Amino acid sequence: MQARLKTTILSASLSAFLISCDSEPVSTDQATSASPHTQKFNQEVQEALPLDDQQDFQEAERGLIARDPDLHVKNAKGQTIWRPAQYAFVEGKAPPTVNPSLWRQAKLNNLHGLYQVADGLYQIRGYDLSNMSLIEGKSGWIVVDPLTTNETAAAALNFARKHLGNKPVSAVILTHSHVDHFGGILATLEGTSNIPIIAPKGFIEEATSENILAGPTMSRRAGYMYGKDLPKSVTGHVDTGLGKAPAFGSIGIAEPTVSIDKTPQEMTVDGVDFIFQYTPDSEAPAELTFYLPKYRAYCGAEIVSRNMHNLYTLRGAKVRDALNWSNQIEKSRRLFSEAEIYFGSHHWPIWGQPNIDTFMRKQRDIYKYIHDQTLRLAYKGYTPSEIAEQVTLPQSLSNTFANRGYYGTVSHNVKAVYQFYFGWFDGNPTHLNPHPRSSAASKYIAAMGGGAQVLALAEQAALEGDYRWSAELFNHLIFAGEELDKARERLAAVYSQLGYQAESGPWRDIYLSGAQELTSGKTESMIDLAAARQMLKHTPVENFFDAMAAQLNGPDAEGKDLKIGVHFTDLDKHYLLWLENAVLHHRASSSGKEPTNADLRITHDLFLDVVLKTADLKSLITSDDLKIDGSSLDLIRFFSLLDRVKEPFAIVEP
Repeated sequence: MQARLKTTILSASLSAFLISCDSEPVSTDQATSASPHTQKFNQEVQEALPLDDQQDFQEAERGLIARDPDLHVKNAKGQTIWRPAQYAFVEGKAPPTVNPSLWRQAKLNNLHGLYQVADGLYQIRGYDLSNMSLIEGKSGWIVVDPLTTNETAAAALNFARKHLGNKPVSAVILTHSHVDHFGGILATLEGTSNIPIIAPKGFIEEATSENILAGPTMSRRAGYMYGKDLPKSVTGHVDTGLGKAPAFGSIGIAEPTVSIDKTPQEMTVDGVDFIFQYTPDSEAPAELTFYLPKYRAYCGAEIVSRNMHNLYTLRGAKVRDALNWSNQIEKSRRLFSEAEIYFGSHHWPIWGQPNIDTFMRKQRDIYKYIHDQTLRLAYKGYTPSEIAEQVTLPQSLSNTFANRGYYGTVSHNVKAVYQFYFGWFDGNPTHLNPHPRSSAASKYIAAMGGGAQVLALAEQAALEGDYRWSAELFNHLIFAGEELDKARERLAAVYSQLGYQAESGPWRDIYLSGAQELTSGKTESMIDLAAARQMLKHTPVENFFDAMAAQLNGPDAEGKDLKIGVHFTDLDKHYLLWLENAVLHHRASSSGKEPTNADLRITHDLFLDVVLKTADLKSLITSDDLKIDGSSLDLIRFFSLLDRVKEPFAIVEP
C-alpha cells in the first residue's frame, strides 16, 4: 500500500504548475505569401511613417564596445536557448509578409552587444528579452536586472568582464517582479556573499505567485503570444516588439535584503548614490525606478520603454491600472527632471534632457489618453469593441516610434481599461448568458443557410480583404464541426494575412501560431518545470496548496469529507488540508496533532521533486524523506480528486 500511495503521489496533479517552455521551434514554414490586400496595407504603412529615419539606429549603436557574432547560449542539456544569428534574416527592406513598422523595430532589437552609456555605466543588450545594466561601484559591479535565465545572465556577465575587467558583483538591483528581470540572478551571485539585493516591496510574493495559480493557462497562451513554436523567418516569428523573444533556460530567484517602499528613498550602494522611486501597480505589481545623481542618469525600469506597453498582457495576466501607470511616469519626470541620460530594462537609451522630457511626456500620455477616452465613450454606453474601433491616438502621440503599438496596442489596451472598471459584461442583456461557442456556431450556421453557404461567404470576405469578418465566419464553421478541412485551411491562410499586417509582435505571433496549429495540429509538448526549481524553492508552500484547491474536481468532491495533515520535516511546518462543501481549504497547524484521515510527512525538497516530476518511482518508494501515517486509502482518495493536466488545451478548435 505504501508503494501504491507513493506512486499516486508521483502522478498527482501538483505537476500541473506550468511556466515557460524550452522546446525548439518547428522548422517548417507555414503560409505562402502576402496577398494583394496585405501588400497594399503594408505599403500604406511604409508611406505613412518615416521608416528611414536613422536617429533610433544611431542611438541604439551609440557607445558600442563589442558584440559577439557567434553568441550561442545552450542549457545543461545542450539545447539552444539564445542565438541572435537566428534573426540574421532581419535586414534590408521589409518583406511583404511583415509589417514595415514592426520590421524596423525588429532590426533595432537585433542590435546586441556591450554598450557604454556613460563612463562607469554600461548595458548588455540583446542577450535576452531584457537588458542587463552594470554600474561601476567602488569594489565591483552593481548589476541591474540579471535577465531571464542563469545561462544568458552568465553569458552576458562573462562578455562584459572580458572587455571591462574581471570585477566581482557587489550588489544586485531587481527593478520589478517579472521573470525576465530576475530569473538569472543566481549566475550573478556566484562567488559572492552578503551583497545587497535591492528590490521593490512585495517583490518576492509577486515574483513567485504569478505563474502558480494561473500557470497552466497562462503558459499555454504565452506560447502563442511569443510565437514559441513558430520558425524564425519572414513568415514566422520576427520580434516581440519589446525584444527578440524570451530566453528559456534555468530560472532562479533570491530573497531581497533591501526593500524599496517609498519615494524618494535615498541610499549609497558600493559607493554610488541612488535615489529610488517606488512605483507599485504600474507596469508590474512590484516595481521601482531610480536616479543616479553622479551620472544624471534615470533608469526607468519598464514603466517607460520604446514602444506602447500592455495594459492587458495577452498571455492572460491581471489588467494594469492605466491611470496609476501614467501618474507614476509623471512623478518620475518631475522627480528626475535633471536627467541627461535615460536607460531602461528594454531597448536603448536616450541622451539629452529635452529629448528625455519629450519621451516621458509622450509615454505618460499614451496611457492617460487611452484611459480617459475609453471612459469618455463608456459614459455614452459604447462597448469595448465599439470603443476600440473609435479610439486612435492623436498625431502628436502616434507620430513617434517609441509610442507605436509594437507590444501593446490601442485596441486591446482600450478593452483593458474597460475591463479594469466594468468587467466582462457590457450591459446588453443578450450578452448576459449567451450560448457557448460551439453551440452558438451551429445555430449561426443553420440560420445563415448551412455550412456550404457560410464557407462561400467567408471565402468571399477573404477575397475582398475583409480578413476579420472572414476569420469570424471560418471560426464558426470550425467550432460547429462543419466543412472542417476547407475551413481549417482557409482560416489558417486568413490568420497568416492578419499576422503579416500586424504592427504588434504579439498579435503577429498569435495569428501565425493559430494558423500553424490549424494546419499542423496542436502542439503536444508539455512543459518541464525543472528549470524553475530554484525559483519554486522560494515560493511559499501556501501558493501550491491554493493551486491544489484550483485543481480539485468539485463535482467528484461533493459529499467527501477528508482531512489530510502535511508536515514538512526539514522546515518543521505543519499544515492541515480539508474538504468542505466540495472546496479544498488549508491552514497552518501549530502542533500537527489535529485529527486527520492521513498524515504525510515529507521534506520540502522531495515535495518539489514531486511537483517537478523529477523523482522517479523507485526513489519515492524507498525514500526516508516520505512517511505516511493513518489511512493510505484515504490519502489516495484525496489525491484522486485532483485533476491532472495531461496535454496542452485546444485554442483554435473546440
